[in-house]
Amino acid sequence: MVSAIPHYTLNDGTQLPAIGFGTYPLTGDDGIKAMISAIENGYRLLDTAVNYGNEDEVGEAVRQSGIARDDIAVTTKIPGRHHEYDQAVSSVEDALRRLGLDHVDLVLIHWPNPSVGKYREAWRALVDVRERGLATSIGVSNFTRQHLADIIHDTGVTPAVNQIELHPYFPQAEMRAVHAELGIQTESWSPLGKRSAPFDQQPVTDAAEAHGVAPSQVILRWQLQLGALPLPKSANPQRQRENLDVTGFQLTEQEMNAITALGRPHGRLFGGDPDIHEEM
Repeated sequence: MVSAIPHYTLNDGTQLPAIGFGTYPLTGDDGIKAMISAIENGYRLLDTAVNYGNEDEVGEAVRQSGIARDDIAVTTKIPGRHHEYDQAVSSVEDALRRLGLDHVDLVLIHWPNPSVGKYREAWRALVDVRERGLATSIGVSNFTRQHLADIIHDTGVTPAVNQIELHPYFPQAEMRAVHAELGIQTESWSPLGKRSAPFDQQPVTDAAEAHGVAPSQVILRWQLQLGALPLPKSANPQRQRENLDVTGFQLTEQEMNAITALGRPHGRLFGGDPDIHEEM
């Protein structure tokens, strides 16, 4: 197992590991096996969602791991079809039943789905869910500056986390600045860029050679030095260990800037613009 990783302190005073384990699309017995392997290799944050269809597996992996529940953080997300207040509350309750847990450490609104126009209701529901002790922390995913302003204005409660697409081809400088201004922790989905990962790009390969690490480790280290919390996913135990082993070296300012400069104006993986993308 690699060395223990650092933690981020959220705006509600709780902490999350600086690297988490993405669980999509791990399902079934193989999915449970992969998640248990991740826990054995040192991951202490598992990220799931109602729409991933694997909350049962995540809960089972936590139970089978032999690690105390309090030592593993579990995140889930409510989908767009559950944005009405009562449905949002029920969505969290149902997720807990599938997970077999009495609370989650973090629950997020998966997408704002602005055409539905009920993300404000969903946020009010999550505020109340937290008050009931069903979630330790609450946050959002794929929210823009305006979406964040709307829910903060309505409730006076600032999300602890905003999980957004963030990788070298889409470094999200504007949203990272918004998060810094508001005290919101940035989480990164698809932190390596999936099939478009820039493992062969010169800024990445040069840094990998300079530090004696893999290109994936360079990108995850870049994420940490941006202050983001990446959520890599791999079912391969060796890759799991490699993705977590990124605290033993430091990228230079020049290396950081060169990787960030790989960003593209239209660098999203699938065009998931939160102002128009719908995920029900």
